[in-house]
Amino acid sequence: MNSKIKDEHTDSLFDAILLLENREECYKFFEDISTISEIKALAQRLEVAKMLRNKRTYTEISEQTGASTATISRVNRCLVYGADGYNLVLDRLEEKDKDK
Repeated sequence: MNSKIKDEHTDSLFDAILLLENREECYKFFEDISTISEIKALAQRLEVAKMLRNKRTYTEISEQTGASTATISRVNRCLVYGADGYNLVLDRLEEKDKDK
């Protein structure tokens, strides 16, 4: 993996996240480690990525999520040229929804 964010501290953070067992534990951990604004921004980006994969327009996405066109563009770049993290998670979320 050739990641610009990879270091010992980030590895520890991700190891900690992987120890969380359910949504309630995620809420507790992320509320302590992040600001509400940071969590909301991450959630917004994931929603933008979902909508982009569903071929929604920038205008629709901005109106429904409140995301700026700059944020939408950045998420779109990540979907197309990024490390494939969004696609990995979105594929798994879609698979989980199918299993319901």
